[in-house]
Amino acid sequence: MKKQFKGEARRWMMQAEQDLDDAKYNAAGNRHNVACFLSQQAAEKALKAFLYFNGYDPWGHSVAELVNECIKINQDIADIRKEAALLDKYYIPTRYPNGLPGGIPSMAFDEGDSSRALQIAEKVLQFIRRLIGTHE
Repeated sequence: MKKQFKGEARRWMMQAEQDLDDAKYNAAGNRHNVACFLSQQAAEKALKAFLYFNGYDPWGHSVAELVNECIKINQDIADIRKEAALLDKYYIPTRYPNGLPGGIPSMAFDEGDSSRALQIAEKVLQFIRRLIGTHE
């Protein structure tokens, strides 16, 4: 493995961890739409960290598509596919009013949404941590 890819994986995983922490902070402050979006971001970045760790140069923002790419490397990731894919629904509608049928994002998401998004993101990050550890 080229050292540059492992270093890049570390950077992406560090940001995934920060996004997860920021999601928790926003959920605690009743900013549930932001917490949902940051949960999606945390999972996306963790999956990209896994891909970088394995020498790939990932592209895209869909958690479902990134999981599918990761499964090509490690079949065990299929265990989180269904749940992780649910985070994609928090990518656009949590930020843009035209991503919703009515209302605005800050009013459309509640504690139940952010709690579930955080739970899924944490599961994704835990899974990826086990696979790549803290390698440099």
